[in-house]
Amino acid sequence: MPRYQYECIQCEAITTALHSYKETLTDCKHCKTEDTLKKILSVPYYGVKNLSKKEPHVGDVTNEYIDANKEVLEDLKETSKSETYDPT
Repeated sequence: MPRYQYECIQCEAITTALHSYKETLTDCKHCKTEDTLKKILSVPYYGVKNLSKKEPHVGDVTNEYIDANKEVLEDLKETSKSETYDPT
């Protein structure tokens, strides 16, 4: 649901409300007057993403995996060069 802000023309209090775009608030809950709220322009609210939990990017994980496997392959390559094989 969208977030809207209203200002009371009587007491100048700002009220934030979450409701459908078809609804409107008219009565001020601060000064208890009727038909005194007007909708004011505000920044759209899309929700807050949880930034405390940092997840690694897929590309970073893939690069780490590739680098780790390159090291393993290099070790295997060196090991195979040092061994002699009997073709019999």
